[in-house]
Amino acid sequence: MPEARTTAARRTARRTGAVAAAAAGLMAATTALAGPATASPEGAAGDAPPAPHAATRQAMDAQVTAGVPGVTGQVADAHGVWIGTAGVADLGTGRPRGGQDRYRIGSITKTFVSTVLLQLQAEGRIDLDDSVDEWLPGLVEGNGHDGGRITVRQLLNHTSGVYNYTADPGFQQTVFGPGFLEHRYDTWSPRRLVRLAMTHAPDFPPGTDWSYSNTNYVLAGLVVESVTGRPYGEEVRRRIIGPLGLRSTGVPGTDSRMPRPGGRAYSKLSEESTGTTYDVTELNPSIAWAAGEMISSSADLNRFTSALLSGRLLTPAGLREMTATIPAGEQPPGSATYGLGLMRLKLSCGKEVWGHTGGIHGSLSGAVTTKNGRHSLAFNLNGDWTGDPIALMEAEYCGTTATAREEGSAERPMPLL
Repeated sequence: MPEARTTAARRTARRTGAVAAAAAGLMAATTALAGPATASPEGAAGDAPPAPHAATRQAMDAQVTAGVPGVTGQVADAHGVWIGTAGVADLGTGRPRGGQDRYRIGSITKTFVSTVLLQLQAEGRIDLDDSVDEWLPGLVEGNGHDGGRITVRQLLNHTSGVYNYTADPGFQQTVFGPGFLEHRYDTWSPRRLVRLAMTHAPDFPPGTDWSYSNTNYVLAGLVVESVTGRPYGEEVRRRIIGPLGLRSTGVPGTDSRMPRPGGRAYSKLSEESTGTTYDVTELNPSIAWAAGEMISSSADLNRFTSALLSGRLLTPAGLREMTATIPAGEQPPGSATYGLGLMRLKLSCGKEVWGHTGGIHGSLSGAVTTKNGRHSLAFNLNGDWTGDPIALMEAEYCGTTATAREEGSAERPMPLL
C-alpha cells in the first residue's frame, strides 16, 4: 500500500510488505468523475473570508488530481468539527465520498492493540518486559528466532527483529498481487501467519535495531488472548470501542463485507503505475488480523486518538511508556519516531502530531492528533497506488499546500500494514 510514489516510499512498502504491494498509476476516469473538495458545516462562497481548513481542502483536491478516486476526512479542534470530502466513493456510479464513510484502517489497528496491552500492564496482569515465550511458549522459534529473548515491549515498538510475514515473496504474490482475485476470501489463522514468518531468519538480534514488522502485532494480539483468555477483538471492544461509543468501529475477523455507509476500495494489484484498476472492497481481513484488520470512520478515529493522548484510556505512566519513542528506520532524522503502537511525526513547520497511518488493499488512512489530544485529523484515501497522506497532515497543521510541499518539502515515508 504505497503512499507517495517516491523511491523511498517504494522501498518502505517493499520492506514493510504494505498490504497491496500494489502500486500503479493514475486513472483518467478518476479525474473525470471527481469533483472538488466539499465540506460542512462551512461552504460559504462569494466574498466571504477564506474558509477554515482551506489548505486541507486544497490538499484533498490534490490527492484526487494525482489519481486517488476519493478522499474523506474530519478535523476536531477547539472550533468544533469540520468534515471534508473530495472525489468519488464509487468509480462505477460516480457517487461522491461521504463524510461518515467507514473504511478499513489497516495498521491504525496497532494503536488499539497496544492500548489494550498497556491497560493490562496497569492492571498487573502482564509486564511488557516479559518474554514472548512466557505467554506464547514455543511459537517464536526457528531460523534464529527465539521468543525467550524477545520482550512484549519489543513487539510493540518494532525492535524485536522478527521477520515481517507480509514481506514473504509467496505471500505477496498470493495476497497482494494478481493472486488476490483468487484468494481474497481465504482465511489465514494468526498462528499460520507467525509460522510463515518463522521460515525466514530474523532481521537483527532483539533490541539492536528497528524494523516495521506486522508479525510483531499478530504476536501482540495472541499475547492479549493468552493473558485474558478472550479474543483480542473482544478486549478491544470491551475496553475501547464500547467505553468511547465508537459506533462505526469494528473488528471484523473473517467477515469480508464492509458496513454502510462507505465507498469502494481500489487497487492496481501491482507495483506498476499503470494498468487495470480493481475493486478490492471485499476481502477476508484475517490476512492482517491484529496487525491491521479493523474498520472505522474519521469521527471515531478522532475520538479515539483524542481520548488516548488526553489520558482517558491509559494511566499517566502508561501514556508515558506509549509515547517514549525511538527513531523509525529510514525516516529523515527527527521527522518520525515510534513508541508503543504510536508514531510521532514532526512536520515541516515544526509542529508534532501523534498517531498512526495504515494501509490495506485499496485503502490508505491516517489518524493523528496533537500531544494534548485537542486537534485531531483522520482521513482515508480509497486507492492504494498514489496519493500523499502526509500532505494532508502538513496542510491541516502547517497550512502547507500540496504544491508548496512538492517544491520544497522532503517526503516522509510512513509505516503501513
